Amino acid sequence: MELKKILATRRSVRKYLDRKVEKEVLQRVVDMALSAPSSRNTRSTRLWVVTDKRQLEIISQMRDYGAAFVKDAPAAILVMGDKDKTDLWLDNCAITATILQLAVVDEGLASCWVHVNDRPVKREEPAGEKADTLLRRELGIPENYGILCAIALGYSDFQPADLPAYEGEERVKWL
Repeated sequence: MELKKILATRRSVRKYLDRKVEKEVLQRVVDMALSAPSSRNTRSTRLWVVTDKRQLEIISQMRDYGAAFVKDAPAAILVMGDKDKTDLWLDNCAITATILQLAVVDEGLASCWVHVNDRPVKREEPAGEKADTLLRRELGIPENYGILCAIALGYSDFQPADLPAYEGEERVKWL
């Protein structure tokens, strides 16, 4: 698919068909995501592909707001960074996660980014347990892996509206 089409098509989708995403498709998405640039070519990003329903349920409970839909997704990919490799793991993960979401569209799928890093499990308790602590404990994620986000993905069961028109000077200043 042409990049312009991918960019025009990509939306946050939280409703998926009850259809398994083939392992070959997930592998292609992962391969494209891992081609993302990284600071000093440290390749610090780590991806965990989750298709197990019990583990998807755990991810959906990592926050009491904005994550519940993950339990109904056929797959999710945790985007993490090895903190022992670089202090720029978060930046590297953000680049990889963005490429991952574009790769998902290229494969005919839809996705939604669910933020993890430093987000509280309970919205009303911002100083309480963090989502990454819960995931680390429940899924056995190593301490040196910082968790940026989970990207839920699958075949869309939703037709999102077109993007709004470009705002011009509000977002871009020509000097």
